[in-house]
This record gives sequence, structure tokens and C-alpha cells, in this order.
Amino acid sequence: MPTADIDGIPTHYEVAGSGPPLLMFSPGGFDSTLESWRTVGVYRRLRLLDHLSREYTCVTFDRRESGRSGGRLERITWADYVRQGVGLLDHLGIERAHLMGGCVGCSTAAALAVARPERVLSMVLYSPAGGVKYRMKQQDRFRRHAVYADEHGLERVVSLARGSEAGFTKDPRVGPWAQVIRGDAAFAEAYARTDPDRYRVTVTGTARLLFDRDTVPGPEPEDLLRLDVPALIVPGQDTSHAPSAARYLQECLPDTEYWDVPVAEQTPESAPARVLEFLAHAGKRK
Repeated sequence: MPTADIDGIPTHYEVAGSGPPLLMFSPGGFDSTLESWRTVGVYRRLRLLDHLSREYTCVTFDRRESGRSGGRLERITWADYVRQGVGLLDHLGIERAHLMGGCVGCSTAAALAVARPERVLSMVLYSPAGGVKYRMKQQDRFRRHAVYADEHGLERVVSLARGSEAGFTKDPRVGPWAQVIRGDAAFAEAYARTDPDRYRVTVTGTARLLFDRDTVPGPEPEDLLRLDVPALIVPGQDTSHAPSAARYLQECLPDTEYWDVPVAEQTPESAPARVLEFLAHAGKRK
């Protein structure tokens, strides 16, 4: 699998299919890997990637701190995730692309469109993560990790992470850098020696910046309201993908199509067809 060095962080990616470029921001929370498009929740059932790659050049990748990509011990913001996406487009020589986000990937897709609209043809926001319970769940995950790190120390966090395969989503104790600890011995050594007070600020600052609202995190609503990028919004229907999150994006984005279909009725036949219909129409407009 190819790797690109983006902002000093190795990014594992995969290119499948042919046709106009489609940059895909994976679902899976803090375990957002390119495999998630085939293994996680509704995406496994719908087989979206298999269908889309028949007509588009689909670029999937492991988000930083996930899968086989690297990471850096710093306060992470949405701008950092945007930088990874833009860097991958640059690496591949892609001037403009359609974007697709699944789950929390919707936040990065929308943030990239706000930051660099000239690089974006359209965006598909599938089952956007967000809502009151989602925000509470994410903040609690960081809180539980911070408590564990305070009580046991970072060397113990390293041992715990290396002793299991669980990611931050499944076991908050291992923290958001667990995958990097497992894959990079030099990083793990430096991580274990980090000043505890500085580390605590990094963790709490990341939680506050990433999950600061009771709807879709990421770009500010005033920036979304000014965005001239066509978008297809497909709602989710659970505590991490609240229907209100999808409606929020519909309210904020000026040029949207909203596929108002319950998750149970989003089928392997109807869902890929609806996404392909939107992308084809959006491609002609640009």
C-alpha cells in the first residue's frame, strides 16, 4: 500500500477505480481507516466503495493517528485533518475533487470545502456524526483517558496500548495515539517521557476543540452559510449520527440535496445509485 509524507506524517492510502477523483474521508471515529468503508456499520452493508469505484477514482486513506498512518503528539484540530486531505490531493496531483465523508469524516469534508473551496467539485455527507449525545460521548472518552493517564502514568498507557488491539473508540484508556504507539517505537518512547501536565493540556485541548457543539463539529455555521459547493446529505439515525445533525447541515449549506430516507430503507441498490446520480449532476455543473 502506498504512503505519502504529509506535513511530516506518513499517510497510508489507496486508489481504486477510474474516472473523476473522489476523495473519501473514512467513518469510524478515532479508528477511521480506509478499510472502514468495507467493514463498518451501514457502509459494509451498502458496499458504497465497490459501486463508486466503477465510475470514479476513489482515494481512501487512514486518517492520521489511525490504522497504518502516523501521527504527532499535539493538540489536534479539524485544520490538521484538512491539511492531511489537501496534502493527499497535492501528492496525487489532483487539482479538484469530489469529496465524500462518512460519519465523522463528514466534518473533515465540510471543513476542507470551507478552507479550500477551489479544490472541491461537490461533497457527499453520508450519515454525519453529531448531536448532543455524540458530543457527550466523545468528551467522556477523552475524560476517561485523561483520568487513566493521570492515575497510572504514560508508560502504563504505552504498555496497555501495546498489549491489545483496541483503539481509542473501543477502549478510551489507550488514548487517541494508541495506533501510533504500536507502530512507531521512537514515538512510543518519546510519548512515555512526555511531561504529564503538558500531556493533560494536549488531551483536554483536543477534546474541547474537536467537540465543542451539540451538532456537527468542524466548520463554523457562518462559513457553511457562505459555501458555494453542492452537497448531498444523507441522514443517520442513532445516538452518534443524530438526524438533527443532518438537518443542521441542510440548514447551513446553501446548495444541498437532502435524501430523506430512513437508514433501514437505504439499500445496496438505492443508496449507491442516489450518490452516483448526485455526483454525475454535480460534475456537469462544474
